[in-house]
Amino acid sequence: MRILVTGGAGFIGSAVCRYLVGEGAQVLNVDKLTYAGNLESLRDIAGNPNYHFLKADICDRAAMDAAFENFRPDGVMHLAAESHVDRSITGAGDFVTTNVVGSFTLLEAARAYWGGLPAPQRDVFRFLHVSTDEVYGSLGPDGLFEETTPYDPSSPYSASKAASDHLAIAWGRTYGLPVVISNCSNNYGPYHFPEKLIPLVILNALHGKKLPVYGDGSNVRDWLYVEDHARALLTILTLGRVGEKYNVGGRNERRNIDIVRRICDILDRARPGAESRQNLITFVTDRPGHDHRYAIDATKLETELGWRAKENFDTGIEKTVAWYLDNEWWWRPLRDKVYAGERLGLVTAP
Repeated sequence: MRILVTGGAGFIGSAVCRYLVGEGAQVLNVDKLTYAGNLESLRDIAGNPNYHFLKADICDRAAMDAAFENFRPDGVMHLAAESHVDRSITGAGDFVTTNVVGSFTLLEAARAYWGGLPAPQRDVFRFLHVSTDEVYGSLGPDGLFEETTPYDPSSPYSASKAASDHLAIAWGRTYGLPVVISNCSNNYGPYHFPEKLIPLVILNALHGKKLPVYGDGSNVRDWLYVEDHARALLTILTLGRVGEKYNVGGRNERRNIDIVRRICDILDRARPGAESRQNLITFVTDRPGHDHRYAIDATKLETELGWRAKENFDTGIEKTVAWYLDNEWWWRPLRDKVYAGERLGLVTAP
């Protein structure tokens, strides 16, 4: 199978590329290489004959047309996106450009390519639009996000992803493009850019820096190990029903403060210091529009397509912390040259 992956140098995208190549697929990774794109995350497959890389912007229609024409994919996994909520608060324009305009451009390029395929290949082709549970907004203390949950985005990031979801659905309904959509919970694992909660806490705690926790730390997220997500996406691309949505979650709800404390405990055991790293926890002003709780009901994916998460949070977080301890070669250049752990997303007067 030949799969075009957008955003394959990012955190989830690189996990997808590594997994697909391991499964024998031919992969074309199309990535613009913004600050969060890192080809070092693909070092293990860089020399594999099944892996190909194209530096290109999904907003560039000519480049996307050429990518489709030259690679001739059987399917698309569209992961390219600006994804950090905090950055969207102070730089929403980039999110609208990449997540909305870029998705539109890619959908149009895919539609033109698909429309010109002969019947057998046309019937096989699928466009998987990879999205987030944040489009659903905030849950109360009970209940789970289902595929039928109404959209209620709170941040510029989630609003831009909601818009791209609607575009993908409309391209399926209006033009017949064989679109499938996935909405996932919070991912974590190796090669995670250190602006996100788990890698930020790991690296700050490792270096004795303060561990900022928004509000009182009671916000709840459902955590999904990134390699489980990669398996889910291939399952959805190959077995999912056209026009359907599939929620992907790990059934691992945790409060943010409990995540931070758990990481501190693991590091205290692995790299003992003079005192507990929990003493580094610092509560800071909450993020604007911070959704209180996310939780995914993955029953549809589990029952219809047979996917199951292999990692629970306890096993996954142990593996994740161990990976960061063992792979300073990957994260050190990022901390030194790209992002040093400073707070993002502080709103200033217009």
